[in-house]
Amino acid sequence: MLIELGKQNSIFNQFIAELRSSAVQKDSMRFRRNLERIGEIFAYEISKTLKWKSAAVTTPLGEANINLLDEQPVLATILRAGLPLHQGLLNYFDGAENAFISAYRKHHKDGSFDIQLEYLSSPDLTNKTLILCDPMLATGQSLILTYKQLMRKGRPAHTHLVTVIASAEGVEYAKKHLPENCTLWVGAIDEELTAQSYIVPGLGDAGDLAFGVKQ
Repeated sequence: MLIELGKQNSIFNQFIAELRSSAVQKDSMRFRRNLERIGEIFAYEISKTLKWKSAAVTTPLGEANINLLDEQPVLATILRAGLPLHQGLLNYFDGAENAFISAYRKHHKDGSFDIQLEYLSSPDLTNKTLILCDPMLATGQSLILTYKQLMRKGRPAHTHLVTVIASAEGVEYAKKHLPENCTLWVGAIDEELTAQSYIVPGLGDAGDLAFGVKQ
């Protein structure tokens, strides 16, 4: 299933507009905060799909019945660009377990690249709800390789994959390689993907904009 939040008119689009703006994104603290706020909105929307149970809450004047989350999800992200988005999810799912994985492009002289995965820290995922986030979905290779690597830690009951900006090609690649028990959440979909696998208009390198240019 594919859900594109940016198709709705909401404050969500304001945050994406600021992420894209070459003027606003010069402020790395604001860039990180906007990713975090977008993560919070994704968390709120995803929470509507989870399992809930009735519970009694004691107030100073009596007792109230309210539906509460039956189980917290596991939140996973790809280092380093995914950290602010992950923090937004964690702000709302504040009792969640967490998983982290490193993935980067290893470029070759001919202009091609391979996706390298070097680090994974994760709890057991068996029969849990997994939320995997990464700000950008370009070719889709990083997301799918990360997903497959996480599956070594157990098979979740359902997986939500969250990305802010995606290419149409990346979305189709992800849909083709994900099983039925996965939902792909996207902020906005851009049609163009360059020969170097950069999304256009996109927003640039999310990791560099959030944390500084890497060497």
